[in-house]
Amino acid sequence: MSLAPEADRAYFAAFLDLRGKPGIVVGGGPVAALKAEALLRSAVRVTLIAPTLCPRLAELVLLGAVRHEPRRFQPGDLVGAEIAIAAADDAAVNEAVAAAARALRIPVNVADDAGRSSFIMPAVVDRPALQIAISSAAAQSAEGFVSLVGAGPGDPELVTLRALRAMQCASVVLYDHLVAPALVGLARSDAERIYVGKEKDRHALGQQEINALMVRLAREGKRVVRLKGGDPFIFGRGGEEIETLAAHGIAFEVVPGVTAAAGAASYAGIPLTHRDYAQSCILATGHLKDGSAQLDWQALARPKQTIAIYMGVGALAHICAQLVAHGLPAETPAALVEKATLARQRVVEGTLCTLASAAAAERVKPPALLIVGEVVRLRARLAWFDRAAEHSPVA
Repeated sequence: MSLAPEADRAYFAAFLDLRGKPGIVVGGGPVAALKAEALLRSAVRVTLIAPTLCPRLAELVLLGAVRHEPRRFQPGDLVGAEIAIAAADDAAVNEAVAAAARALRIPVNVADDAGRSSFIMPAVVDRPALQIAISSAAAQSAEGFVSLVGAGPGDPELVTLRALRAMQCASVVLYDHLVAPALVGLARSDAERIYVGKEKDRHALGQQEINALMVRLAREGKRVVRLKGGDPFIFGRGGEEIETLAAHGIAFEVVPGVTAAAGAASYAGIPLTHRDYAQSCILATGHLKDGSAQLDWQALARPKQTIAIYMGVGALAHICAQLVAHGLPAETPAALVEKATLARQRVVEGTLCTLASAAAAERVKPPALLIVGEVVRLRARLAWFDRAAEHSPVA
């Protein structure tokens, strides 16, 4: 910020060693983000206090770089802090932070208000550039825009940073059955959330209705995030949805996600490819229409490859039988990964001749992914998530 209005003040130049010390930033906007990053560069342990966060701050929280208290500031929040920064959009809040800091004799900086600051910082934001960026985003929003976003296989921490940015900019989020509630909660606090999930024999909305809803919302000028489990383009009907958007002239983007096969295999300790066991991997869907086989069994039943089958629980016995009938040995290792990447993940192992009965005995239910191939044998040595969950659950 400019020092001209306070040029007559006699500042004492000093450098503070705040490594590992607690600091408070009040505010959730772009200016607060820049101030927080400045503190992080000095190794301060930053806590953010703000009801909502801009995309950059939300990223820092997701990465674990800062701690977030999602509420309004209270004077007691500064107790124990060694530095405070007030960067809220509300001048009254900033004044309350400054007053509390003075009472506790904590150094405080109030953004763009040297008179209420006990110390000043170098310029951390180019106001004209920021205003241009905000205006540009608003203009884009006025035209309507759809982000088709992959939510990953379950664990919210596996979502991409680009996905998080899209969610923080969205005015409406349309989310599926398999999207973790914690991930939906990362959307902007004032965003409308609409459940459009499809479960077996129970659809909140049909596919055509979802397509029409996206078009209508975009034409109303909304920024829409269509949040889909896994990756939108892998058994997620993402291609169908953006075909509709393109046909109606709606601007869109596609944000990839970690697909279920990659997430389930990684967390189960089963490499999808391995030089000694599998030189290729096939992704297929086990959601068989009208009970009839829709798969190329001859192509699937080849040696030296891994098969990952989505939505195969209901047809598991049929799938295993067909693979054996088309040439795979009945003793081929196979595994079902239920609720992959979550704390309650379960893996049921067997072979093509035993897995169906084992899954029935264990009452395995969707969502679960079937992995078939010699790579399943590696799980006995590589099941890292099972061991980690015994001490500190990841999800």
